[in-house]
Amino acid sequence: MSHSAALLEDAALHPPATHGRRRIRLLRWVLMGGGICVVAVGALLYWLNGGRYVDTDDAYVQADDLTLSTDVSGEVADIPVHEGEAVKQGQVLFRLDPLKFQIALDNAQANLAQTRLNLEAMQADYQSELREVAAKQAQVNDDQSNYDRFAALVRQHAVTQEETDNARYKLAADEQALDATNMQAHAQLVRLSGKPALPVEQMPAYQEAEAKLAEARRELNHATVRAPYDGIVTQVNKLQPGMFLPAGTAAFGFVSTQHMWVEAEPKETQLTWARQGDPATVTIDAYPGHVWDGEVQSVAPATDQQFSLLPAENSSGNWVKVVQRLPVRVRIEQHPGDPPLSAGLSATVNIDTGHTRSLADLF
Repeated sequence: MSHSAALLEDAALHPPATHGRRRIRLLRWVLMGGGICVVAVGALLYWLNGGRYVDTDDAYVQADDLTLSTDVSGEVADIPVHEGEAVKQGQVLFRLDPLKFQIALDNAQANLAQTRLNLEAMQADYQSELREVAAKQAQVNDDQSNYDRFAALVRQHAVTQEETDNARYKLAADEQALDATNMQAHAQLVRLSGKPALPVEQMPAYQEAEAKLAEARRELNHATVRAPYDGIVTQVNKLQPGMFLPAGTAAFGFVSTQHMWVEAEPKETQLTWARQGDPATVTIDAYPGHVWDGEVQSVAPATDQQFSLLPAENSSGNWVKVVQRLPVRVRIEQHPGDPPLSAGLSATVNIDTGHTRSLADLF
C-alpha cells in the first residue's frame, strides 16, 4: 500500500475534531439560553404568586391576664385555690375575714332603721308644732280682743289703766310665743326638706343612710374575690392566710384560658394586602407540627412607637428611614384535643391575603 493510500485510510478512520467542537459549543449555548429562560420563567411565576402570603415569626401568644386585687382592706382568711389550678368564672379565689365587714353592714342596717324612726318622729313633731301654732294663734286672737275691749273701756273710765296695760302686755307676750312656735315649726319643716308629706324613703337623710348600707353590703361582697372568667391562677404563693391585704394591693396572677390570640408584628411592607378577616395559620414553637387555624382580627391603626413615651423625631439631617412593624392580632380557633397554650409562647403566623398578581401589574 502506498503512502497516500495510507493517509486517506487514516483520515477516514479518524475524522477531524472540528465538527465535534462545534456541536459542543452549540449545546453549551443552548443550555445557557435554556437556563436563563428557566430562571426567567421561574422568577416570573414566583412574582405572580408572591405578595399573597404574609409570613412572620415575630409573633407571640397573648391572653387576657390580670393581677387580682380588691378595693377593700382586710386580713386574708382563706385561699381555696392552688398554683396552676384551672377555675371557672365565679369560683372563689380568696376571702378576707368577713367579720369587720359584717359588723359594718349590721351597723348600717341599724342606722337605716333609726333614720326611718327619726324621720317619722320629725313628721309627727311637725304636725304637733302646727297644732301648737294654731293654739297660740287662737290665744293671740283672744288677747287682741281683750285688749281692744279694755282700750275702749278705759276711755270711758270703766276699767283702770293698769288692767288695760296688763291686757296689752299679755298680747305682746303671746305674740312673741307665737313667733317662737312658728320658727320651731319652720325649722322642723327644713329638716323635712320642705316636704313634710314626702314618703320617708324619698327623703335625703333616708337615702344617705340607704347609700351607706349599700356601700357596707358592697364591701362585704368584695371581701370575697371570685374569678372574672375561666382561667388559671398563678403565683398563688404570694398570698398567705393571715396576711393583711391593703386595698388595691396585688394578690396573685390570673390568666384566661378562653380568650387567647397571637400578636404578630410583620413589616409594614408585608401588609399591603392584609385585611381584617383574612384567614391565617399559626404554629407554636413549643408544639412543632401542630397547626392552628386563625383569622386576622385587627390590624393596628398605629405602630408601637406612636404610643411610646419618647416617639422618634425625624427632624435632623441624619435621618435614616427604618422599616416599621405594625401589630396584627390573629384570633386562634381552639378545638378539643389541641395542646394547651400559654401566654408568651413564640409563634409563626402565615396570613393568606388572597391577593394575586397579573402581567398587567408589570406595565
